[in-house]
Amino acid sequence: MKISIRPEAAGDAAAIEAVTLAAFRNAPHTNHTEQFIVAALREAGVLTVSLVAVDGYAVIGHVAFSPVTVSDNAQGWFGLGPVSVLPDSQGKRIGTQLIEHGLGLLRKRGASGVVVLGDPRYYARFGFRAEPSLVLPDVPPLYFQALSFSGGLPSGTVAYHPAFGSTA
Repeated sequence: MKISIRPEAAGDAAAIEAVTLAAFRNAPHTNHTEQFIVAALREAGVLTVSLVAVDGYAVIGHVAFSPVTVSDNAQGWFGLGPVSVLPDSQGKRIGTQLIEHGLGLLRKRGASGVVVLGDPRYYARFGFRAEPSLVLPDVPPLYFQALSFSGGLPSGTVAYHPAFGSTA
């Protein structure tokens, strides 16, 4: 499979929604609101990096990065997610390529770092690790991880954009 990674284009919203719905349909640990989150981030203008994986002309994957706030007022931190790949395209490194490409773009733009809520076994491959100095309320610390681009870590409570509370 020869895929390409590109920034989200104006006409991609419906395809991204379909990919996100399919990717999370049978996933564990989801409340099935990921498609609403992506749409709300887009509507709020805070999809800092929104990339799609394309096979021919079909969108088969998507990753979003948006700003987060840290209670110590650290600047330049972003949240990774959601990341979605069509079920029959999973296990082919498409999600990995999307994430690596997005992390590279954020580094080039001078971001300080990225946080993610997810499986530590998966996200460790990108350099993410649980950091005791960063807390996401009501989440087991093992599953909330950070990757610093500058070497320094903020210290405090992290908050995602209010769009992450979208349910419709």
